[in-house]
Amino acid sequence: MSINNIEEVASYIVSEGKGILAADESNPTCGKRFDSIGVESTEDNRRDYREMLFRSAGMEGNIGGVILFDETIRQKAKDGTLLVDIINNQGALPGIKVDKGLHPIGDSEETVTVGLDGLDERLKEYAAMGAKFTKWRAVIKIGDGMPTDQCIDSNMKALADYAKLVQDNGMVPIVEPEVLMDGSHSIEDCYDATDRSLKSLFAHLEANSVNIRATLLKPNMVLSGSTSTTQANIQEVAQRTLDCLKANVPSELPGITFLSGGQSDIDATAHLDAMNKIGGFPWKLSFSYGRALQAPALKAWGGKPENAFISQDALSHRAKMNKFASLGEWDDGMEED
Repeated sequence: MSINNIEEVASYIVSEGKGILAADESNPTCGKRFDSIGVESTEDNRRDYREMLFRSAGMEGNIGGVILFDETIRQKAKDGTLLVDIINNQGALPGIKVDKGLHPIGDSEETVTVGLDGLDERLKEYAAMGAKFTKWRAVIKIGDGMPTDQCIDSNMKALADYAKLVQDNGMVPIVEPEVLMDGSHSIEDCYDATDRSLKSLFAHLEANSVNIRATLLKPNMVLSGSTSTTQANIQEVAQRTLDCLKANVPSELPGITFLSGGQSDIDATAHLDAMNKIGGFPWKLSFSYGRALQAPALKAWGGKPENAFISQDALSHRAKMNKFASLGEWDDGMEED
């Protein structure tokens, strides 16, 4: 593939219905996932699992980018091939998570994402290792008096500072302002928190002279809280999410790759498809899913090498379903094929 600059990288990742496989779980998070299938989270087991995913036939043509964790971008497959090279050979671009996690804001329940210290040096190393894009996640909680303006502003300023550094190092930044679905809040509460977060984010990106054409946005969908007694239906989620994006996201942004954020794999696909069926927006609407792509594959694998093909088929199916959703061509009857 011939890609000459970071604007072309950003556009390629979301071209022709392609999306992103988020495989950047930290080792503790990966440990929890492996615990659920009774597999020990060793470096070799993590490597074998991710190598299996990256070699899946359904990667090609459906996945435009893969977000990696620091451990994974350095690893080689059992046959000695760099995992980064396996990803490239599937027609996808390797990316890297670069934030250093969450730090409490004072004594509150809110957090700010850290990792700017030493980031420039780390970015230079990752670029030399073949990374074409990066990701930084901010976390916004809804609750009593939350999110505060301080939480939103400090997180969005950090996202903008990160994005500028990344572009200065010749890579595409994915900015991820995640409003958590945890809680009993209404869909209106989620809309309000998402609206405030996006307004702040794009103001800070503009102030930092970040090139929006070489940036991707990874937002939450506008959803009812996970424990809310009133759950919005698929059409309402799709319309509210689009309304919020249209009010805040510049038209020159090439793509919006949603996080799944705890949705079931089918719900994440159905919501994405519903938005693309509504249409009428200037950006590509696609996916950057972790659990919603991997969960069926992880369950099918169960840590057993003999299950690799079944597991790869499960990942390939979800990748294809989400490509259809990114094109507005999915329906639930396809899930039975």
